[in-house]
Amino acid sequence: MTRRQAAGTAATEGLTVGAAASHAGVTVRTLHHWDAIGLVRPSARTAAGYRLYTATDVARIHRVLVYRELDVPLDRIAGLLDAPVADATESLLRQRDRLRERIVRLERMAAALDRMVEARNTGILLSPEEQVAIFGEQWRPSWVAEARERWGDTNQWAQYAERAAGRTAEDWRLVTENVEALNADLATARRTGVRPGSDEANALAERHRASMGAHFDCTHSMQVCLGRRFTTDPEFAAYYDDLEPGLATWLRDIIDANARAHGIAPESATWS
Repeated sequence: MTRRQAAGTAATEGLTVGAAASHAGVTVRTLHHWDAIGLVRPSARTAAGYRLYTATDVARIHRVLVYRELDVPLDRIAGLLDAPVADATESLLRQRDRLRERIVRLERMAAALDRMVEARNTGILLSPEEQVAIFGEQWRPSWVAEARERWGDTNQWAQYAERAAGRTAEDWRLVTENVEALNADLATARRTGVRPGSDEANALAERHRASMGAHFDCTHSMQVCLGRRFTTDPEFAAYYDDLEPGLATWLRDIIDANARAHGIAPESATWS
């Protein structure tokens, strides 16, 4: 039975609960429940005593569905349906305003999700030109794609992407300034002979771990693994040794010493 046919039948004869449910796109169980709580009750009967939904009853069902679509609780809908027109209108206007607020929130959430997806795919939501302007002339935008290729399926990349998604260009400038300040202090400490394991060296190792923590949760064990890469990966080694000769090895040493102070044996440290 089409909706037009159902409407005509309701107007002239009334609909059974099954036909009314099919017409409204709800279950028979739902109509039984609404009947039980007095929300929508079939007001006609067949000659055999079976209850039927009239056109007025079916219209009430559709009004209930409108309120349900607006997330109005069932215990409030009956009052709205039976309220004076002015009261019902005022309630609808309030519900409309709440709906618009919800739409704005959902649009913001959708935009945030779009940024997160893009960040997972690209790593940094900055153009190559912006990256070089913020991170310096030595920065290569291709490094981000290489990092994603290497670590894109890890939890750490997911954390990195989530944090990157919420960062503006100014946020990245602050991150960069903090890294530059840390690197300057690391270079000075290496130059002036600060010993690995000393309080000063351990504090610098913790600052370095915190700088990693700006991108993903970095444990002492994970930091040790990073320290190894600083001496075995030519690009990492060159990056630090350009700041101060021998800095890559010294940084690895202060990371190892600080890890030992926190109960981690560098020789057996893993990425965990």
